[in-house]
Amino acid sequence: MAAGAPIRRESSDEELVRSFRVHGDPDYFRVLFDRHKKRVYVSCKVFLQDASAAEDATQETFLRAFQNLDGFTGGHFGAWLTRIARNVCIDAWRRRRRQAETGEEHLAEVGDKNSLEDAAAMRAAAARLHDELAKLPAHQRRCLELKIEGHSYEEMAALTGLPLAAVKSHLQNGRRMLWLQMEKVLG
Repeated sequence: MAAGAPIRRESSDEELVRSFRVHGDPDYFRVLFDRHKKRVYVSCKVFLQDASAAEDATQETFLRAFQNLDGFTGGHFGAWLTRIARNVCIDAWRRRRRQAETGEEHLAEVGDKNSLEDAAAMRAAAARLHDELAKLPAHQRRCLELKIEGHSYEEMAALTGLPLAAVKSHLQNGRRMLWLQMEKVLG
């Protein structure tokens, strides 16, 4: 895109990143944000099980992406963002755990017994999900983990060395098996 040219929303992520680097116009990054914010938010909400925490994690994800855009060397921009989001969520989870261990969470939420119970229930559900995921056959588990990280089917095939059809099959069967296992545990 030439300097002063209007930003084309149909431009690829890589073109937008390149244009942002060249021109420094934040509107290029804004298009990337608009394109990927829902996916990042949903990933954060699934991990953190809290809408407010997911909003904070989404903002932190895009802030880190903006600050480290030079670290994006090409490939699937959405997968790169998802990896950042995963790290942001892990950091948030660790902070929550430290607060819970030191009692700071209780001080921050004085009198809010339900929040503490909800947080404990979410941690327990996440632990059960992790345990059930570990019980899946290796290929199904690996495909699910890669999908959670935001990889495309093609990227998953390249990373696992499996044919594309096998990746799709393992992913579908893994989702179904995990769903059935979680129904048994929670039901």
